[in-house]
Amino acid sequence: MTKVLFITANPNDENHSFSMAAGKAFIETYKETNPMDEIVTVDLFKDDIPNLDADVFSGWGKLRAGQPLDALSTEELAKVSRLNEVLDQFISADKMIFVTPMWNFSFPAVVKAYIDAVAVPGKTFRYTETGAVGLLHGKKVFHIQARGDFYSVGHLADEELGDRYLKHIMNFMGITEYEGLFIEGQAKMPTKAEEIKAEGIERAKQLAQKF
Repeated sequence: MTKVLFITANPNDENHSFSMAAGKAFIETYKETNPMDEIVTVDLFKDDIPNLDADVFSGWGKLRAGQPLDALSTEELAKVSRLNEVLDQFISADKMIFVTPMWNFSFPAVVKAYIDAVAVPGKTFRYTETGAVGLLHGKKVFHIQARGDFYSVGHLADEELGDRYLKHIMNFMGITEYEGLFIEGQAKMPTKAEEIKAEGIERAKQLAQKF
């Protein structure tokens, strides 16, 4: 059975977010097309994704030194255990769908926290004498992002950092099958916002059938 992670990073729902509206259309169409697949939703604004802080590094250090779990503090154990769960879930997935808005040329900070949780040496990539090598081969990623202006082409193309980073880190971990759907221009052309949203939803449905 194919396991799919539907990873959302937006505090708003589909009624107030263009990316979430397209994301909902995408995953519903995907379910209809692939009824036997397992879909797991990860809401980065609601799920517990610990930041890499002093507790985490201290806990990891104790474990690397061969100390038992009961040597960790309550805070260290809780955070390290939760990060292990997040990592195991990510590694076990065959496909990942990220749904994000563009915030300040990138994506919400919760996405970076999630990437920090899953980009782990020895698990999703490893170091070699000739450089880092990704370990997550054969997986697929799809990124849905709404952008107020037009960043896919033209003079703003180099200013978009979120999708470019997400693609780069996925490639770094060995995931080379990467696609994207970008809904653009609704803030720049507010009179056409609903038309842009409808077109994005329709494209999401079409692309979901092929993912």
